[in-house]
Amino acid sequence: MPRSRARIAMLSEHASPVALLGSEDAGGQNVYVDQVSRNVAALGFQVDIYTRRDDEGLPDRMEWAPGVTVINLRAGPARFVKKDPMWAHMPAFRDGFLAEAGRSRGGYDLIHSNFWMSGWVACQARRVLAVPVVQIFHALGKVKRLHQGDADTSPSDRVVVEYGVIEEADRIIAQCPNEMEELVSLYDADPSKIEVIPSAVDVGIFRPVPKEMARRELGLDAGEWVAVYIGRMLPRKGIDNLLQAFSRLARHSGVPMRLLIVGGETVDGDPMSTPEIRRLAEMATALRVRDKVVFTGKRPQERLSLYYSAADVAVTTPWYEPFGLTPLEAMACGIPVIGSDVGGIKFTVADGETGFLVPPRQPGVLADRMERLLKDPALARRMGREARARVERMFTWKKVGERTAELYESTLRAARDGSVASTLPPEIPRNGHGPAALPVRKIGGAGGGGHGRGGPSRRGSRGT
Repeated sequence: MPRSRARIAMLSEHASPVALLGSEDAGGQNVYVDQVSRNVAALGFQVDIYTRRDDEGLPDRMEWAPGVTVINLRAGPARFVKKDPMWAHMPAFRDGFLAEAGRSRGGYDLIHSNFWMSGWVACQARRVLAVPVVQIFHALGKVKRLHQGDADTSPSDRVVVEYGVIEEADRIIAQCPNEMEELVSLYDADPSKIEVIPSAVDVGIFRPVPKEMARRELGLDAGEWVAVYIGRMLPRKGIDNLLQAFSRLARHSGVPMRLLIVGGETVDGDPMSTPEIRRLAEMATALRVRDKVVFTGKRPQERLSLYYSAADVAVTTPWYEPFGLTPLEAMACGIPVIGSDVGGIKFTVADGETGFLVPPRQPGVLADRMERLLKDPALARRMGREARARVERMFTWKKVGERTAELYESTLRAARDGSVASTLPPEIPRNGHGPAALPVRKIGGAGGGGHGRGGPSRRGSRGT
């Protein structure tokens, strides 16, 4: 691929790569911004990542990686703010970005915006800077509202803003075919504007470790059959479904078994600090498997390969998951995955080849698939080998960086051949809750909502 010297403004208001140094809530978007920036920079692009300052101790600018700079903008208080209330600070984020862009030597050639709020900022800036916008949502408000209903706390503006961003952005990245279908069917997006480029996994960090070595390092019994869940402690992740399936299997298998649940707000798995752990621990007691379940607490990213490799199977059965990086992490470690047949998981996990896909909230089906792997270790090993091979073929950050760079180049060529003039009015007024939505020609459906992993707080290890 020819090396480009184009300058990219990467907007990510709530998910900074700096949070990966240690955070209670850093997740998929933080990893995406970090890895995509590094990998397109390796191809010659210059990338400035704009994120919201959440700590007074942070410098204005940080040289993050070769060709990558992190710029911390003042937009609201310099402390951790949850995603939803951050919407009110987006005009300040926009103004700060435009001020920095004006001071940037040579300006920017393209804006790559992450999540719906940065998408709003990017489309506002597009009119001023006359540069194209590539947008990735990471999660869609309508989909979250569909799954969470009244529990959705997203700002009421979210869905109408998403419509506007979809209308205004030059190109849209969907992380899996399912997301592309949602953009077209739920938002009437133009499919010719959408490019499917999945997220990926660091195959150097997430790699197979000999099972005996991993178990010895973690103090696990070599003779036990081990299942593992790694991820955030949220009801929608379906960990209760896993507990119910595990208890069914444990009751009649006659095999020594262990379930590792890795994640939470503290390193010791304190149930008082993580309400979901408290709820799950009470459920494990009621199911009479509490002695077989270990809540490890959160662990740093560089240790997670030990937990995956120590297991015979990794299980993740959320009832809502826009993409999900943990199945790829497990697959990269050479472990079969049983995952829900939803969202990005049904794209990353090849059913019957690298693991199994199961319907969410059906512990009987999950228990059956777990039992198949328990009774057929050769099948589990074969699936693990296929899983690693599938990741190396399709889901490395190097490949994602190359495809994203190709998308940048094609978008820049189209911009040179045409125009990126916006239909936005000169100024968009504010309402009582945040900036007003972008104008759109068509609004269909109802509801708001959304989900984005990650929040740039630096108070511990990676929040899995």
